[in-house]
Amino acid sequence: MNELNYIIKRLLQIIPVLFCVTVLIFIMMRLIPGDPALVMLGDKGSPETIAAMRHQMGLDQSYLTQYWIFLNNLLHMNLGKSVYYNQPVSELIQQKILVTITLTIVSTILAILISFPLGYLSGINRGNLKGQIINAGSLVAVSLPSFWIGLLFLILFGLKLGWFPIAGWGQTWPEHIYSMILPGLTQALATCALLIRNIQNSVSDILKKDYVDFAYSKGLPRKIVRSRYIIKNVMVSTVTLFSMRIAYMLGGSVVIETVFALPGIGLLLLQGILGRDYAIVQGTVFIFAVIVLAMNLFTDISYSILDPRVKLQ
Repeated sequence: MNELNYIIKRLLQIIPVLFCVTVLIFIMMRLIPGDPALVMLGDKGSPETIAAMRHQMGLDQSYLTQYWIFLNNLLHMNLGKSVYYNQPVSELIQQKILVTITLTIVSTILAILISFPLGYLSGINRGNLKGQIINAGSLVAVSLPSFWIGLLFLILFGLKLGWFPIAGWGQTWPEHIYSMILPGLTQALATCALLIRNIQNSVSDILKKDYVDFAYSKGLPRKIVRSRYIIKNVMVSTVTLFSMRIAYMLGGSVVIETVFALPGIGLLLLQGILGRDYAIVQGTVFIFAVIVLAMNLFTDISYSILDPRVKLQ
C-alpha cells in the first residue's frame, strides 16, 4: 500500500513540473531572434503573405492567448499542427519516434555490454596495468565530443571500410538494427566511460567490506560471491547513474541523428528550431520531458526491487 501511495504522490508531483516545462518551452522559443513567418517564407515573402502566415501561426495574438491555446491543446492531448509540414505534430512524432527509441535501445544495450564487464574488471584490477588501461580508455571516451566521434566513425567504418551505411536507417528491421550500430556506439561511449568509473569505484569499495571476506571464508564459490555480494550491491548506485545517462542519450539524439541523418524526433526538433516551427518544438520537448520524468519514477521504484532495505514512502 505504501508503494501505491508513493507512486500516486510522484505522479501528482509530475503535474506542476510539466506545467513549468510548458512555460519554459513557450518563453524560450519566443526569445529566439527573428520572425517565424519571415523565416518560413524567406525574404521574397510579401507583407500580405507574411501577415497571413503570422495569423495562421497565431502570432498576431497576445503571448497570454498563445500560451493558453498551447496549454489548452495539451490538456486535450493535442500537440498542435506544424505549419512547415502541414501535419499534426502528434502524427509527425508517431512517424519518427520509433527511430529515436530504437537508437536509445541500441545505445543502452551497447553501454551495458561494454561498461559492466570492463567496470568490474577494472574494479578488481584497480592497482595494476589492466585497470589503468581501462581507466585511460574511459577518460579518453568521456573527453571527446559525440559529434566528432560520430564523424570519425562515419569516415573510417562508413566511407573507408564500407562496413556500415553512412546515412538513413533502411527499410527492413535487420537494416534498421544494422544502421543503428555506428550511431548507437557513438552515443554509448560517453555513458560507458562514466559507468565504468562508477562501477570500478563501487567494486573496489565493496571488495573491502567485511561481508565479502566473510563470504569467502565460508567457502562460497567466487561466482556466487560475485553475483550476490558484489554485483547486486554495485547495481544500486549504478542504476541511478544509468537512468540519468539514458535520459541524456535520449536528449543527445538531436546531435547523433543530425550527424548520421537519422529521421528521428531529434532531427525533427532541430528542423523545428531552425524553421521556428513553434508547434514542433513545443510538442517534441514536452514529449521528451514526459519520458524523462517517467524514467526517473521507474528508477526510484527499481531501488526497492534491487535493495529490500529501501522503502517507498
